[in-house]
Amino acid sequence: MKVFKFFVSVLFLFLAFAIGSYAQESDICKEPDVMAEYPGGNDALISFISENVKYPEECKKNKIQGKVFISYVVDKSGKVTNAKVERGVDPLLDKEALRVVNSMGKWNPGTKDGKAVNVQFTLPINFALK
Repeated sequence: MKVFKFFVSVLFLFLAFAIGSYAQESDICKEPDVMAEYPGGNDALISFISENVKYPEECKKNKIQGKVFISYVVDKSGKVTNAKVERGVDPLLDKEALRVVNSMGKWNPGTKDGKAVNVQFTLPINFALK
């Protein structure tokens, strides 16, 4: 009987987590009227990334290069949330790309019908040695 109760409890927690995750995903606006924007636009975003990415020394030494894809949500308040590696290259490069994305300040939030909405992005960060 104890095993059954444990199983039911674990199943309930799993379902609660799955439903909560689905609710967050469904809260993302797929077609905003106005897309969320980094202050200053794409040029400012590219500048921020290039000025803030620190190529990990170990990756330089081992000549590890590649493009890390990070997905994240700009929420209704303009805050970057839920950043995660969608396609990585190396744990050190992946960690650095996540650090930079999470360090972005507030964005101008996207809107739909005049109301702020959550908008998802995928950002490629290219690590290349010269």
